[in-house]
Amino acid sequence: MRLVIQRVSSAEVTIDNRQVAKIGNGLLILIGIRKGDDESRVRDLAKKCAEIRIFEDQAGKFNLSAIDVDAEAMVISQFTLYADTTHGRRPSFTEAEEPARARHLYERFIGHLQACGMPVKAGIFGERMLVALQNRGPVTIIMED
Repeated sequence: MRLVIQRVSSAEVTIDNRQVAKIGNGLLILIGIRKGDDESRVRDLAKKCAEIRIFEDQAGKFNLSAIDVDAEAMVISQFTLYADTTHGRRPSFTEAEEPARARHLYERFIGHLQACGMPVKAGIFGERMLVALQNRGPVTIIMED
């Protein structure tokens, strides 16, 4: 599993000119699910996302987690995080999980984030989305397991 986590002031998802999700202060999490990923990876990375200390304390240090600052999460499925560009000019996505299993693990990831105490909004799995965000910092973390 590969995550791209961005600390945001706001983020929103639009599909066909209709806003489907919006958050304020929080984390935009792009999630790519690889063949072989399982429930334990999903659970562990969701917990790590909720607890990673990338929010600033009074001294400006990264000492606070999303839970500590009552942040929201926006989760977007993105199989293109497993693009293989080593051969030719067209990316291959053979490492990405099949859609049915990926959808299941994506939904479980959202459930685990919620179980950690985070309010979660999400894009719609498999849809073409417009994702707008204000990256605060900027802070972008790549997390893999």
